Amino acid sequence: MRLRGDEFRPSAGRYAFRVVQPRPALRHTTLSDPLRGWGYLVGDHDGLARLAALFSFAAYSRHTVVHVPLRDSVPRTYAPGVPVDLVLAHRSLGLRPSVWPSLRRGLTRGTPGTVRTDEQRTADHAAAWQARWEQRWERLDPVDRIRPAVHARTLFLFGARDTFASASVQLEVAAGFGPRHKRAAKGYDVLVTSLTTHLPLSRGRHTELDIGFQAYPPYAHFRRPGRSASRRSRTAASP
Repeated sequence: MRLRGDEFRPSAGRYAFRVVQPRPALRHTTLSDPLRGWGYLVGDHDGLARLAALFSFAAYSRHTVVHVPLRDSVPRTYAPGVPVDLVLAHRSLGLRPSVWPSLRRGLTRGTPGTVRTDEQRTADHAAAWQARWEQRWERLDPVDRIRPAVHARTLFLFGARDTFASASVQLEVAAGFGPRHKRAAKGYDVLVTSLTTHLPLSRGRHTELDIGFQAYPPYAHFRRPGRSASRRSRTAASP
């Protein structure tokens, strides 16, 4: 898959990073802070599909920060919690959330470009992570968990190749199966899958990060997969 984006090279003191943002912005996708309540990532098909590609890109881009602005997305009728942006980065990159506000101020003049993802490679590494999780979910190596942190109204997800690949597949599932739900045609959000199993285990309050689908309004444009836009509803008099 090819994904359009802007590339930036901001610096804060002695720290400098390559940052990639999707272009255009994901206008119909929102995210709530999972550390201050229920973490809920909900979007339309385009938003979830592009997020899947961004997670896949992050999986194989150890030296790149993926920044997804979501706070300015179109507000939803049901939007629990505190809205946050999203940042994906490898654990090995050494990005500290405390320097992010300075880096974010440098995201002003990006260079347009295109990033590519390999769906089969992503699926293979996602399957490898899933196999390890099924064998020893309670004893996973820290590298096999996505570590969340929140700072400056931004959710940071620090992961590695296989964890980001697995998260990408879950977003693909949400983009593919969410529109098939009966509630989707009525404009309701549909809880499809979750990234909670990717997060560290905790003894206190359980951190959750679920993924849902919701078509963007007006809902008259939306048709569930398999239904033609011109197909009439069958009546009792129909043969």
